[in-house]
Amino acid sequence: MTSDDREVLVPRAVTITGTRSTDHRPLGEYQALFREWLFPFAASGVRFYVGGARGIDSLSLLWLAAETEAELVVVVPGTLAGQPDDARQAVAVVRRQGRLEELIELDHPDHPSTEAYFHRNRWMVDRSEFVIGFPRSGSEGGGTWYTIGHAERQGKARLILPV
Repeated sequence: MTSDDREVLVPRAVTITGTRSTDHRPLGEYQALFREWLFPFAASGVRFYVGGARGIDSLSLLWLAAETEAELVVVVPGTLAGQPDDARQAVAVVRRQGRLEELIELDHPDHPSTEAYFHRNRWMVDRSEFVIGFPRSGSEGGGTWYTIGHAERQGKARLILPV
């Protein structure tokens, strides 16, 4: 097989998970990371599942909407109304742009709780073939690592980019 014969395999569904703490880097650094590491997977017809939280969720959602043709699905553990203002605003921007494919409100009975967020993250991973994680550099726990671990237990491909 030559390089011309190889088919590029792009996952059909990708989950993005990441830290809510993003103020320690300038916005341009996140945009550069997304351009380098999300763009290659964000082909037309690829569905991205993004949690509706602040931080990486909102930053990646806005970037994907502006820079790609990927399908964008926001998943929240409760309702969108229960999310932080900046996260709701990001979803509103993407919706106004006509780029929000779907909003899924899981309306978990224990929301807000760690279990409700973990349930949301499992839901997204269970529907994806690939998980891209942006944990806070130096962290060893939390929702991002939980989500990456859930993908690993399922044998799904993962890309981990500490920020």
